[in-house]
This record gives sequence, structure tokens and C-alpha cells, in this order.
Amino acid sequence: MSDSLEDKFLNDFESNQNIVHKICRIYTTNSNDHNDLFQEITIQVWKNYSKFRGDAKFSTWMYRVALNTAISLYRKSTKSVKTQDISDIAYKIKSVDYDDTEEKQLKALYNAIQKLNDIDKALVFLYLEDKSYKDISETLGISEVNARVKMNRAKDKLKKVLNP
Repeated sequence: MSDSLEDKFLNDFESNQNIVHKICRIYTTNSNDHNDLFQEITIQVWKNYSKFRGDAKFSTWMYRVALNTAISLYRKSTKSVKTQDISDIAYKIKSVDYDDTEEKQLKALYNAIQKLNDIDKALVFLYLEDKSYKDISETLGISEVNARVKMNRAKDKLKKVLNP
């Protein structure tokens, strides 16, 4: 591989790495798992970078690779015992200050999202990223109508968890 491909990859990845961190936050419950998933997604994005044709935006393509990696690792990990690091229970987002109420609501939302299945997590994540249903459907490889239906069902599930 040439240096220019590596440089282009580094530039593309660095400018979109917040996508990976957000996906890691949704699919993991502690910092060690977050770091492991981040590393695995980075490896998969790099391994597949030469296959990126540019038909879609890099960020859309990266969402797809990252979500597929997270989902496949999540499915493998369901056989192991889940643990949670006490220090990681509080989700902290840099450069955004929340008051206590907002922070509690954010924690509750992330806890509720953790209870969704892997596809619903991906849908909610993309929805919270203000992606259009067209972008969501392209990223997940489903029809736009299916994305809307699944999102409405995911919203209903979240409402039941947040307001029992």
C-alpha cells in the first residue's frame, strides 16, 4: 500500500472517528470493551478501505463497517458473562456540560438503548445522529419503509423501558 493511501485513510478516519466512539458507547458497557471494540472497528475499516469505491460518503460507508463489526462482536459476546465497570456507569461526553437532570436523562437513555437488540441499537444510533431514513436504509441495507417501521417499533420499546 502506498503512503498516500495510508495518509488518505488516516485523514478520513480521524475526521470521522467520533462515529466509532458513539457506536462503541452503544454496544459496550465499560472502557476496556469500548477500547477493544474501537480497535477492532479501526482494523476492519482499514482492511476494507481499499474496497471503498466512493459511491457513498465515507462516513456512510464507515457507519456500515463499524455497525457490522459491532453487531458481529456483540453476537459473539452474548455467550460470555457481561460485567460492568463501576467507573464507567456515568457516561461522559467531552465538551458538553449537562446539568444533573440532563445527565440523568442521558444515562437513562443509554441504559434503555443497551436493552435493545443489535439492529434496533443501530437504528436508534443513526436516528440520534440525525441521519435521514434514506441514509439509515443505505447504511443498514434495508428499505426506507422498513427503516421507518423498525424505528417506530424501537421508539415504542424505548418508551416502555423509560416509562414503565
